[in-house]
Amino acid sequence: MLSIDGSYGEGGGEILRTATALAAVLEKPCHVFNIRKEREKPGLALQHLVGLQALEKLSNGKIEGASLGSKEIKFFPGKISSQILKIPIETAGSITLILQTLLLPSLFSPGPIKIKFQGGATDTFFSPPIDYFRFVFLKNLENLINSLPKIRGGKVNINILRRGFYPKGGAEVEIEIIPLEFSQKISSFSFKSRGELKRILVISGASEFLKKKKVAERQISGAKQTPLFYHKAKLPIETKIEYYDTLGPGSQMTIIGEFENTILGASALGKILKSSEEVGREAAMEFLKETRKDLSFDSHFSDQVLPYLALLTKSAKITTSEITQHTKTNIWVIEKFIRGKFTAKENIITWQIN
Repeated sequence: MLSIDGSYGEGGGEILRTATALAAVLEKPCHVFNIRKEREKPGLALQHLVGLQALEKLSNGKIEGASLGSKEIKFFPGKISSQILKIPIETAGSITLILQTLLLPSLFSPGPIKIKFQGGATDTFFSPPIDYFRFVFLKNLENLINSLPKIRGGKVNINILRRGFYPKGGAEVEIEIIPLEFSQKISSFSFKSRGELKRILVISGASEFLKKKKVAERQISGAKQTPLFYHKAKLPIETKIEYYDTLGPGSQMTIIGEFENTILGASALGKILKSSEEVGREAAMEFLKETRKDLSFDSHFSDQVLPYLALLTKSAKITTSEITQHTKTNIWVIEKFIRGKFTAKENIITWQIN
């Protein structure tokens, strides 16, 4: 059984998500201890527990120690099967973080997987907003899969029935995952230049509770107050204003930059004592940071794509805006499960199977 120290590196929930997802795909039992040891509230929070319980069902496995606050678990995965998962979330736990646990093994299922979330948050702190997940992460992942020879499938469809913000939650989301079809790993993958910028889309959304205050419009205004953002674009910027039927107030902005060969993104969330204009400026500045050099992917996607590269390729090379602590931690976990070596230096990440 593989033992994974959950306090390694950034020591957050990502270690647990990556380790258990890989364990399910590879059918390797694992023991994760010191879970979120240095956090203010260490151990399993509700969203981690919900994700583990769903993975247990998806993989027809068994998890020992899966309870709120638990600092260690043992996961004995079985075989992943095609099924419908109904996932209730009583809090404003992040739907996209739970999906990070479930998506990877779902793509290796023998048949389609349907996931129905009841509750939770589509847009909350310390996790990717669902628009970034849909329009940046999933699109890049789909493009990557399509570029790999002899690999088919890997489609993910997301239907948002209701948004959910912190602290009320209450989201309703349905997801259908069509698994991958392939017989062996491809020899290599290397990402070249991102190409010319073709389109920038700014999605500014808020709860209907905030419609009279024109929060979504003011977030757009904040982005427009960031001169370098518009100067860098050198083409018209499309804007989309949305108001959502939610259980409580909240807002988000996602900026999507579509280049010839990749998609880069940035986002920001509204919160109490933070002006709507500040949300827009924050997202615009983050987008500038992520796109300042001709690189493959933004730092958030680069962090999350690594398990897919390790499972699907014998060798790979990508460039990223930043090699974050999350990235280094994910590399450490992946190398525990797969006989290969990542090298992360400056803005380049390479992978080589042993």
